Amino acid sequence: MSEPSDALYCALEAILMVADAPVSAAQLADALDTDEDDVTTALEHLAHEYAGRIPGTRARGFELRHAAGGWRIYSSSQWASMVGRFIVGSESSKLSQAALETLAVVAYRQPVTRARISHIRGVNVDSVVRTLVARGLIEEVGLAPSGARMYGTTDMFLERMGMNSLDELVPLAPYLPESDELDELAHDMEETL
Repeated sequence: MSEPSDALYCALEAILMVADAPVSAAQLADALDTDEDDVTTALEHLAHEYAGRIPGTRARGFELRHAAGGWRIYSSSQWASMVGRFIVGSESSKLSQAALETLAVVAYRQPVTRARISHIRGVNVDSVVRTLVARGLIEEVGLAPSGARMYGTTDMFLERMGMNSLDELVPLAPYLPESDELDELAHDMEETL
């Protein structure tokens, strides 16, 4: 493996500036007809350079991140609130609490049907699911034996969460009550019904 050339750095920057989704090192190497290891080395160097971690460089207002199995240029998280104000002005683009809860159910239980999501959340989720599909965070991934549509998260979800795979989701077990606590809760619910 050789030291990446200035031309390789420039070509990578040019492609990454127009990429609307993370691009893998293999895809970049193929497009540039060069060695994948050289591309990976150059990408890692650029990420450090943009973050100001290389002597003689300064942190930029953008960063190069590895997410959702590829590389993409993002605005720096340090400036997220200013970028957000610029992009949406006074409008809010944040997800509602209902949407966040539904998204969590899909992320942890996928593939999952709307009926199962509704059962878990205890409310109708039809409009929330439509919103999450429209935003590209979840998608239809198949049909259940009953014929109901099943949903799962998308690559955009991984990208927005800064993850490469669902394996990086925080385990839920430490936050769940012990089995005896669940039995007690179930007993209390039966008494109130």
